[in-house]
Amino acid sequence: MTTTDGHTHRNHPTGLAALARRWPVAVGLLAAAALALSGPASAADLAMVIVIAASCYVAAAAFARPWMAWVWAAVGSVLVVASRLLAISPVLVNGVAGVALLVLGVVRGAARPALARQTAGFVGYGLLALVALALPPAPGLFLAALTLIGHGAWDLWHLRRHRDQVSPSLAEACVALDAPAGVAVLVLAFLV
Repeated sequence: MTTTDGHTHRNHPTGLAALARRWPVAVGLLAAAALALSGPASAADLAMVIVIAASCYVAAAAFARPWMAWVWAAVGSVLVVASRLLAISPVLVNGVAGVALLVLGVVRGAARPALARQTAGFVGYGLLALVALALPPAPGLFLAALTLIGHGAWDLWHLRRHRDQVSPSLAEACVALDAPAGVAVLVLAFLV
């Protein structure tokens, strides 16, 4: 739309239309609230979120399909339920599934730079999650919360750069999940 001053201005949605475009933020904030309010969080709870979040990006890169990150978020959640029913660590199960995604990506010939970056993120965040699990409860929770906040920065980088086949809607939802959940867990841990 061109105005009388000669400048072009884009029509920005307002009201419900603007709110509807921010649905990923709502999804992320609801997940963060559920995590923070579900009772005292543990390093294992946060480690599970970290590993699922990192493996979602690996799935997108391995399949070269942005929507696979959303599919993997659902698969990772199903793996949590199944592993708890079988009394196996959800972090371990999702970690092994993430490694399987990496192998699948290599076999499929996925774009090397994208898969390499996502592998680095998966390994880096996964190792921090494992260290958090090995620490005593309070320092482990602290490290896991900081790692989750750090993954929020990784999400923001992906959201801004639109790289590595990562769905912008998933990156936006994860920004709204990771950083607020990490901060909330830290605040609640120090208040209790």
